[in-house]
Amino acid sequence: MPAKAAPSRPFARRKASLFPPVIGCDEVGRGALCGPVVVCAVWFEPEALPKGLLARLDDSKKIERDEREALYPLIARVSRLSFAARSARYIDVYNIRNATLQAMTQAVGRLALDAPVRIDGIDVPRGIHGDALAVIKGDAKVPQIAAASIMAKVLRDRLMARLAQRHVHYRWEQNSGYGTKAHRDAIMTHGHTPHHRRSFGDLFSILSGGAECLVAEAAPDAQGLHRLERVVDADELNALGGAK
Repeated sequence: MPAKAAPSRPFARRKASLFPPVIGCDEVGRGALCGPVVVCAVWFEPEALPKGLLARLDDSKKIERDEREALYPLIARVSRLSFAARSARYIDVYNIRNATLQAMTQAVGRLALDAPVRIDGIDVPRGIHGDALAVIKGDAKVPQIAAASIMAKVLRDRLMARLAQRHVHYRWEQNSGYGTKAHRDAIMTHGHTPHHRRSFGDLFSILSGGAECLVAEAAPDAQGLHRLERVVDADELNALGGAK
């Protein structure tokens, strides 16, 4: 049997000089039915990375879980990192786009670096100033964005596995809160949890009755919003993620 071909990745070591030292920012969990959206901001100098690391970076969705876990400490060791997250309750009140952009602003600001910022997607958060650009499919064009994608994915998967210990029916340790058949079936059987995004159309289609009242039901006062459904606070999130 012929050997399995190595996966094609977008960043070759011989091209390291083409990639400047910027802050890359990406999110994970935007399309999930439950759990937080998690953002990571990463800064490193591509030419200074250990041999072989640059060539292993890619969009986290294209990398198997075991390799993402292996890359996580390697990236953490050579990077400046910052994480931010917004809970399901926050997403229900302010919508996923605004929640994501606010988390990006927080993650980049926490780095406190005077460096260009490159953000995956089409939006530059209004709170990020200076040389800041949105890059469509940035995780295939900017290595720091690819690294941010990997770091955010690993941390969010760990958070969802932690939540799964308290909500065992939904198999979040396997599906990370995305709308798999097993997850949808569990919602039909057991209902939604406080960590489900009740404003999401996909969830509306699963839940029975009274969908029009769900967003109003999800909206607490300002003090309650600050308190309710925080998986971890910013300092704990960054400690869990290994940010320095």
